[in-house]
Amino acid sequence: MTNAQKWIAATLGLFLILLVLGKLTQEKSDEQEMPQMMMQQAEQSSQELDGLSLIKQAGCMTCHGADLQGTKMAPALENLKEYWTRDNLINYLRNPSSFGTDKRFVEYKSKYKNIIMPSYNNIDVKNLGKIADYLLSK
Repeated sequence: MTNAQKWIAATLGLFLILLVLGKLTQEKSDEQEMPQMMMQQAEQSSQELDGLSLIKQAGCMTCHGADLQGTKMAPALENLKEYWTRDNLINYLRNPSSFGTDKRFVEYKSKYKNIIMPSYNNIDVKNLGKIADYLLSK
């Protein structure tokens, strides 16, 4: 074997050793992180979120304000029990556009121009129920 061939063989051998060591180290760190990630997911799924937490998560406070007292973008979410039953409020949250002909909403459309209430049909009905319960208790 010539000197050049020895250097090439040594470089390739060193490269393979480093590759194997890197792979072994990476697999160990992934194995250590996996149980932590699984535990965090289990904790999150086992935690029951309350209505206020779900409202924050859904982004309602962006338009209705941090205290849900209303803003220039959306009305206050208080005294809803005067207008809503639990089931009607859940249905409204799932499909707000279906309530567009109601007198109050015609008024809201003129007051809050170019603002559209998003539908939350992607949120589980149980969680919408928690949101409705929270809003109706305010």
